[in-house]
Amino acid sequence: MDYDVIIVGAGSMGMAAGYYLARDGKRVLLLDAHDPPHTEGSHHGETRIIRHAYGEGESYVSMALRAQVLWNELQNLSGEELFINTGVLTVARPESKFMQNVLRSAEAYGLNVEQLAAEEINFRWNGFKVPEGYIGCHELESGVLMSENCIRAFKVQALKHGAILKVHTPATAISVFDKHVEVAAGSESFTADSLIVAPGAAARKLLSMIGLSLPLEELRTSFSWFKTDERIYSAEGFPAYLFELPAEMYYGFPSINGTGVKIGRHDGGRLRDMQKPPEAFGTYEQDQQDVAGFAERCLPKVGKHHSGKTCSYTNTPDGDFIIDQHPDYPHIVLACGFSCHGFKFSSVVGEILSELVTGDRKSVLDIRPFSIHRFEK
Repeated sequence: MDYDVIIVGAGSMGMAAGYYLARDGKRVLLLDAHDPPHTEGSHHGETRIIRHAYGEGESYVSMALRAQVLWNELQNLSGEELFINTGVLTVARPESKFMQNVLRSAEAYGLNVEQLAAEEINFRWNGFKVPEGYIGCHELESGVLMSENCIRAFKVQALKHGAILKVHTPATAISVFDKHVEVAAGSESFTADSLIVAPGAAARKLLSMIGLSLPLEELRTSFSWFKTDERIYSAEGFPAYLFELPAEMYYGFPSINGTGVKIGRHDGGRLRDMQKPPEAFGTYEQDQQDVAGFAERCLPKVGKHHSGKTCSYTNTPDGDFIIDQHPDYPHIVLACGFSCHGFKFSSVVGEILSELVTGDRKSVLDIRPFSIHRFEK
């Protein structure tokens, strides 16, 4: 065999898996249709939030905590700034399921959080205007990941440990045999004992090559930056945040290194035709109007909108991830459908994928909720 493991898709999860496998002495080939980090998936735009108290469900908390440990390790190893401990403020009605999950998970895991009333939030951070009747859960040890720096750091470490990375080299065919795989890419063909498919926005196309059809939905979303008063919104004193409003959910970041406040809408988005590039930012009025309207209501001291970008999400019907072995070929492992909230977990997902593909599961993390079998009729 040419390699022990071929990884198709060297973005967030794939690059992390490549590092852990190469570090452990495996012969690894990483293939990507672009050159990570890039703007064709869902890891660009400089920053991502990492939350530990998790509104999407308590089952994610242990993964988030392990991911944080691994991000801290990578930061120390790389010498680059990958994580900024800004804290994270989640705001919602006290009776909302999302907020109840946040508070329940914080209590269950003994997380360092504080519960605040709307007036307390508005007093402590005068850049917020939280509506009356809402509460906040302030996580003191969470914060912001510098997403593109994170992928670069994993890339550097993977290559340092001997992984081979071929960029602008999309997989064009995958042949699966009982104990090995063959992947055609460009004008070449490669063999390996095992395969990891971490395809990001190209999930449906690449999964069809290994005989799988999953109920995935691709969305075009966007996020924006606003000019701001650094005395109010600087990351040195202002947290990252997530607001659940009656029919909308928004996330945002303080101004990091003078870049301005960044805001995105967490829900919504438009169906994307994967045969075409996503429409440029500003194609739709909502690209700017939604986030500007949120800023006016809840961050009233933010300045004017100055730029925006689009992003692609690949969603599952239940919003949970897919991390599993192929149902017919255990030497093929897949990771996809990260549904708008996956990047923070990419360090631990990379670790899990490396363990699954080698059959050496050291982790006690429960990945049964991410099984492919939940979609079987």
